[in-house]
Amino acid sequence: MKSFITVIGTDTVGIIAAIANILAEREANILDINQTVMDGVFTMIMMVETSKITCEFSELSKTLDDYGKMAGLSVRIQREDIFNSMHRI
Repeated sequence: MKSFITVIGTDTVGIIAAIANILAEREANILDINQTVMDGVFTMIMMVETSKITCEFSELSKTLDDYGKMAGLSVRIQREDIFNSMHRI
């Protein structure tokens, strides 16, 4: 199962490292990453393999959300099937 993670917020050092560490600790594999900084605003989208994670998907989602709140970022994860369904409408 693939999932997409989106991150938006003020650019600071270590955003990618923090997200990557959260994923690595739960055995999620980053398949692709695209990030940019536009006028001081950090934006990133990651495609992540989540079929072998060592926790419930909801727990991973909450951990990412909690990190985002702590760091002042919007961090969301969506399963590929839901992401695709939303963009077909």
